[in-house]
Order: sequence, then structure tokens, then C-alpha cells
Amino acid sequence: MLKLKPNCECCDRDLPPESPDARICTYECTFCVDCVEGPLGGTCPNCGGELVRRPVRPPHMLARHPASTERVLGSKPECVALRGAA
Repeated sequence: MLKLKPNCECCDRDLPPESPDARICTYECTFCVDCVEGPLGGTCPNCGGELVRRPVRPPHMLARHPASTERVLGSKPECVALRGAA
């Protein structure tokens, strides 16, 4: 089951479980559409894999299997630089 991380690992933007703007790789690294289409160029900075739209878990299933609340921030230079600019 997907963790549904609550934020973009690059810019730290909130990505609630229902967000259509969340993108993930096969390792569930999570990024917002702006970072994916911008500085990341569609590629996960952690594994080099493709970033695709994260599925939305139906609300009735979120009650049984809630999204993660643990925020994750990447340490790759492109992400650190982006957060520093904010």
C-alpha cells in the first residue's frame, strides 16, 4: 500500500492525499508537479526513475488506511537550492 507522503520532498509543498499534483517514483519518493516539470525534469533525483501521477485513495479507504504524516525532505542539491530560494 502506498504511504501517500504529505509533502513534496523537493520544495516541501503540502500534498494532501487527494492532490492531483503529487508525483511518485517506484520507491514512493514524492514530489509536486511543479518540481517534476521544472528542476527535476521528470526524473526522480534519488533513484533516477520516472515520476508519474500518484493515485488518489478514495475517502472511505483513507479512513481505514490513512495517509502518512511523516514529512520527508530530500538532500539533493537541486532540491536544497530550491528550498533556499523560497
